[in-house]
Amino acid sequence: MRVRTRYSGVSAGTELTAYRGTNPYLSRKWDTERRLFVEGQTHAYPLAGWGYQEVGEVVEAAPDVTDPPVGSLVWGVWGHRAEAVLPADRLAGHVLPPGVDPLVGVFARVGAIALNAVHAADIHLGDQLAVFGQGVIGLLATRLARLSGARVIAAEGIPARLELAKAFGAVETFDVATGASCAEFVRKRITGCDTAIELSGNVRALHEAIRTVRQGGRVVAAGFYQGDGLGLRLGEEFHHNQVHLVSSQIGGVASWLSHRWDVERLQRTFMELVYREEVDVARLVTHVLPATQAAEAYELLDHHAADVLQLVFSFPDPPDDDCPEESQHQEVT
Repeated sequence: MRVRTRYSGVSAGTELTAYRGTNPYLSRKWDTERRLFVEGQTHAYPLAGWGYQEVGEVVEAAPDVTDPPVGSLVWGVWGHRAEAVLPADRLAGHVLPPGVDPLVGVFARVGAIALNAVHAADIHLGDQLAVFGQGVIGLLATRLARLSGARVIAAEGIPARLELAKAFGAVETFDVATGASCAEFVRKRITGCDTAIELSGNVRALHEAIRTVRQGGRVVAAGFYQGDGLGLRLGEEFHHNQVHLVSSQIGGVASWLSHRWDVERLQRTFMELVYREEVDVARLVTHVLPATQAAEAYELLDHHAADVLQLVFSFPDPPDDDCPEESQHQEVT
């Protein structure tokens, strides 16, 4: 089926690593069979189809396709492009209900990332949890952890995001911009957090998350860390408190849940929460810019990150007599 894009969300974390040239895929090759980075290059410029959270209208389908129906609005992954031809089964079950703002569909993937991290944290009712980083995914993790029964402390250096964290369910906030220790802040109130989720992608924040949990506690490293781990001192609290360090990445779910959960279920579960208005994603959208202003958008994210939460590209409908050349020659079969 052919899908015409309405909105495409920008991942301020992953996409900026490509924009800045720090993404490991630009200088190393990912061996999918051995699951190792090796010498080589996975991606090169130009990065075709970058982006992974889109909403669009089904405008054409093969004769044997009925789900999703033509005319429906769907969420999925096809990158920053005006339209795409996709296998129908990739969009089955992804139809936005009538009356739902199409803009919320760009959160399916990032919501799944947050939910994946919350699952990896193995939260139990009454757990004390610290979430480091209150960007889009951090705020969603705060909300999902609160819905899971945790008492959340949100750590962040941007005041506006700390205020949002309270609205998303954090019972306390900690301003990391003060230079004080979040671990000491926590331990003045409780013995230590049971779990911490680190989503800023900052190695020093990961180190502080390790310091924040109690003996035998768990830290979920869900940020995308770049370069060397300067500031991560594993011979200190990590070693002496027997901290469990777990990685969470949207390429798969926690191993102990893989017989029941997969990424598709994560996405659908999150979107159901959005439809039921248990997670208010609309308030996270700070900028909607035409895709033609992509250069200005990345410049904004690169130099004024504190002013942006979720940035979204919009794609206008093409004139009826001005179909893209690719559309004229690419038949849906």
